[in-house]
Amino acid sequence: MNRIRSAAMIVNARSRSGQDQFAQACSALQGAAFEVDAHAVEDPDQLVPTLKRALEAKPDLVILGGGDGTISSLVDYLLGHDVILGVLPFGTANSFCRTLGIPLDIPGAVKVLKTGQPRRIDLGMIDGDYFANCAAIGLSPQIAKTVPHGVKKLFGRVGYLAWATLQFAKFHPFELIVGQGDTAKRMMATEVRISNGRFHGGTELVEEARLDSGEIIVQVVAGKGKRSLVRNWAAGFFRLDSRRVDTVTFHGQSLRIETNPPLPISIDGEVLAKTPVMAKIAAGVIEVMAPVER
Repeated sequence: MNRIRSAAMIVNARSRSGQDQFAQACSALQGAAFEVDAHAVEDPDQLVPTLKRALEAKPDLVILGGGDGTISSLVDYLLGHDVILGVLPFGTANSFCRTLGIPLDIPGAVKVLKTGQPRRIDLGMIDGDYFANCAAIGLSPQIAKTVPHGVKKLFGRVGYLAWATLQFAKFHPFELIVGQGDTAKRMMATEVRISNGRFHGGTELVEEARLDSGEIIVQVVAGKGKRSLVRNWAAGFFRLDSRRVDTVTFHGQSLRIETNPPLPISIDGEVLAKTPVMAKIAAGVIEVMAPVER
């Protein structure tokens, strides 16, 4: 920990209870062995400019507070800087924090910032866009594209699941092509998870994924009907052995993904791309503050 002498903290204050969480984080960081330049950002358009200004001071640690989408939207700008990423779980699902083993309460997460150890990890990529945890094709981007901001802010994960149920009625399976040329695999699918981390929507679904594996994992929930998706989500939530029945998994450093019809892709909860795309891994490109491994 002697390496960390200064830190910058950028918090998305529009996320659930953002201002209150920012104040709690500032309080919990008192007494840390490093100075913290803290910023609560209410306008999402100012997150990137605020981060860029903070990086000009060359901090050793950059703490990002927000949901998975906030982390993924900002992590691109850390590459090329000699900084360690710190994460505060201020979102709804907090899948990236779950994958890292970071506690989901503020005191616990701040303790990791104070006493944890840097861990070098991979980042996923959709074409040229880096992401921290998981991208998805299917119902997830349909939900992310349509969910009112107020639902997540007022009702959290319960509200998000209620909206997901509503969107499920409008959803249809699709044709998926993974790979290129004669080796391409075709199948009907209900969901595609392009994973760097194990968690998706706050639930552990892609057990094969590791943040330091050097591979991108593409897990497909296969099937011509929506029942396969319901079975898979329920089995994953309750940790049943049947959670593997409907899935097909692809591994690689780079995989081409195409759908018929072309479909939107959510990247850590934010709809930012559309098929066809190249899903890739950027191996060991960033360090993140993680709990000490036992």
